[in-house]
Amino acid sequence: MDSLDLLRDLASRPRDAAAGMRGRLDPSTLNARPGGHDNSVAWLLWHTGREIDVQLAALSGDEQVWTSQGYDQRFGLGEAGDAVGYGHSSAEARRIIIEDGAGLLDYVDAALAAMDDHLGTLTVADLDDVIDEEWDPPVTRGARLVSIVDDAIQHLAQAAYVLGMPQRG
Repeated sequence: MDSLDLLRDLASRPRDAAAGMRGRLDPSTLNARPGGHDNSVAWLLWHTGREIDVQLAALSGDEQVWTSQGYDQRFGLGEAGDAVGYGHSSAEARRIIIEDGAGLLDYVDAALAAMDDHLGTLTVADLDDVIDEEWDPPVTRGARLVSIVDDAIQHLAQAAYVLGMPQRG
């Protein structure tokens, strides 16, 4: 197994985690804010899709799945939905209200499918391409792809944790 095979395997893991949430995402659960936290399960899933989609589009040069597959229209969040969520204020995070749990999972899956498609175009040598020299050390394509998957795994795990909590007000 080479590093690209390993990365493809890693990138498949969030799809499995997201699929395990199907049938558990009713509107009240999606938009609850356990402990009063600003980030609901809907926000976590939306952010997961957005962080994959935006960063991958920058790497691949392809249009974001958000617009190319109509998720921007499907969720109707306007400019708030076009963001990624990094650095959201409390008010901004609380504006992400989505009642379509299946749609959120579809979006995450579509973003991950786009990642798999992109990985299929790469060679092992492509993973060493420096894509961002603003960091020390500079960021390679491989490091960015690992970072994207790592962030997705973390946020999906947070959503799964909240889904496993007893419902509280």
